[in-house]
Amino acid sequence: MKAVICEHATLSVADVPAPRPADGQLLLAVLRCGICGSDLHAKDHTDELAEAMAAVGVTDTVAADKPVVFGHEFCGEVVERGRGASRRFTTGTRVVSFPLLRAGGKVHLTGLSAVAPGAYAEQVLAEAALSFPVPNGLSPDIAALTEPMAVALHAVRRSDITRRDTAIVIGCGPVGLAIICHLKAKGVETIVASDLSPGRRALARRCGATLVVDPAQDSPYASAPGITSGSDLYELGIGSMEKLRRLPGWVPLYRIAEKLGGTAPKRPVIFECVGNPGMIDSILAAAPFNSRVVVAGVCMGADRLRPTLANGKEIDLRFVFAYTPLEFRDTLHLLADGKVDAAPMVTDTVGLQDVAATFDALRSPDEQAKVLIDPSGR
Repeated sequence: MKAVICEHATLSVADVPAPRPADGQLLLAVLRCGICGSDLHAKDHTDELAEAMAAVGVTDTVAADKPVVFGHEFCGEVVERGRGASRRFTTGTRVVSFPLLRAGGKVHLTGLSAVAPGAYAEQVLAEAALSFPVPNGLSPDIAALTEPMAVALHAVRRSDITRRDTAIVIGCGPVGLAIICHLKAKGVETIVASDLSPGRRALARRCGATLVVDPAQDSPYASAPGITSGSDLYELGIGSMEKLRRLPGWVPLYRIAEKLGGTAPKRPVIFECVGNPGMIDSILAAAPFNSRVVVAGVCMGADRLRPTLANGKEIDLRFVFAYTPLEFRDTLHLLADGKVDAAPMVTDTVGLQDVAATFDALRSPDEQAKVLIDPSGR
């Protein structure tokens, strides 16, 4: 079969042996596979990615001198079942799969390990226990978005955002756009999207942002609730206490207000979706006091931030990475039931022969967001 192989930071189409499903596995004919930002990192920053994964106990990942087939965002049709795989996965069943694969006695990240080739290919292996039939006739284009949309669902759930909170999304690449889609579906009333690219700002509006901002011109925090000046916060505190102390029994009144959340300044929920060095620190410097910051962007290299900014503003930092199997399943059904509209994210579809050129183009994206691969070349 044909596949796109990455070796020594070079992508090329090659003929490789077709995989065979082991016990409990499915062999899928790939219908669509998304190009992920982590694939771009894996190609150009292989050693950094491998080092980061090893630090959290994930070994046998990408290596510069080992050929790897990327692709962990895929939708495919069942071609063959391994022994013990559920009979409900009949030939021709369309599925999406959680990108983990057993091989060589270990579990590997599909598409980010030389022993677990991904879906930049005509066929890919998947664990039946982690595969889910595509419901409601959902198109392969949208079904293939299950994985990145599950990342976004996990980030939104971890944020504990409510409909009345102001959301600020910094960076409108695929991760930021996916988060905006989920925020809109959740009914969040105010969604501010910030990106330097006019094309991506337009995509953010199509995905559901209520306000788009060019950070080179305006601050994304300008329309958000909250206090950004320590002096203003301290003045508010003194003024409030002057009024309270005029009342008899002010202590129980203060306790009640505190319990109801009335003593803390209002704050936005900020999603960092860029992943470049310096982004977290810049958010800490500009964000209002008491902000909750959810870091969804993955910075591959070392970074620097000033903890005193987070201390002084009592900013809540939450880091997110992937999702649970239930969130993966739920995301698929949100898409299939029309409760989340991710269609605006798909900006192009290419064949295997176009992947290398697409990687080059995505180094400086403007109009592009999620590019899908169709191994059939159609």
